[in-house]
Parts: sequence; structure tokens; C-alpha cells
Amino acid sequence: METRIAVIGVVVEEPESVEKLNEILHGYRDAIIGRMGIPYRQKNISIISLAVDAPQEVISALSGRIGKLPGVSSKTAYSGVRA
Repeated sequence: METRIAVIGVVVEEPESVEKLNEILHGYRDAIIGRMGIPYRQKNISIISLAVDAPQEVISALSGRIGKLPGVSSKTAYSGVRA
């Protein structure tokens, strides 16, 4: 199956959503290449960058599930590379 490379940017404004976010990410661990999290203490938010390699439907589902969490937003940027 053809896969896409993408970066999902996540901003967490509600600390209560972190546990559910981690559960979602664990469920998609096979699609995640790497993850970087930055706590921005001055603004009391967290910024997470996810590098993923998966079919477009899987990436869209992951981003959608993340974005449905209270106080969490996500945006996806796709690479032109297809595998």
C-alpha cells in the first residue's frame, strides 16, 4: 500500500487531554517515525511535532482524532514523497 510522509503539528492547551493524547499516539505507534515535544511553560501549553509515514487515510485519521480532543489542535503538512 502506498504511504505518505507527513508532519503533524499539535498544540496542547488542556493538560487534562495529555493522557488521552498519549493513548492515541500509542495506538498509531507503527505510523510514527519520531516525536518531539516542547513544553512552553510561559504560556502553559505544549507543542508536539510528529513525523509519520503511513497511508494518507491513516494520517488523516490520526490528525482528526488528535484534533477532536478538548483543548488540542492539530495541522498536517504532507510531503510530495510517496512510497
